[in-house]
Amino acid sequence: MSGLFYFLDGPYTVSMDIANTTIAENRRARFDYEIKEAIEAGIELAGFEVKSVKGGAFQIAGAHVLIRGGEAWLVNAHIPPYQMKNMPNDYEEDRARRLLLSRDEIVQLAGTLKDKSIHIIPLRAYLKHGYIKIEVGIGRSRRKSDKREAIKKRTHSREMRAE
Repeated sequence: MSGLFYFLDGPYTVSMDIANTTIAENRRARFDYEIKEAIEAGIELAGFEVKSVKGGAFQIAGAHVLIRGGEAWLVNAHIPPYQMKNMPNDYEEDRARRLLLSRDEIVQLAGTLKDKSIHIIPLRAYLKHGYIKIEVGIGRSRRKSDKREAIKKRTHSREMRAE
């Protein structure tokens, strides 16, 4: 994003690169699941949760997405308190949080879940223009043999780079 700005002493051109800053990443998900498609979703958080997430205290490892009642929910994501003494007494760190998706996207996700081997997994959380976004992946779980092949490919590529 760039633009021409006028200040008291003349015009200045300011170039701002607005990048997606990754807050949390589920590295294990790409190893355990073969990701077919990824969707960007917003997340509904309370104000003190936003401060905690922007501070980098957000864990999505082990979390998954459920579709219930026409809404998408992020389950088992862990957001610790920003300040312990300023938290509500009934605050749950691992509560289900609603994902902000369009109705068409929710219908599409619900349709893919009819196949029992398909899972919806959060891949990463990031900031986009000041908003917290979740990248949600639609994938099929890998077998042990596929995981072994992935490990072999990774070690082979690592050895090739080292030479």
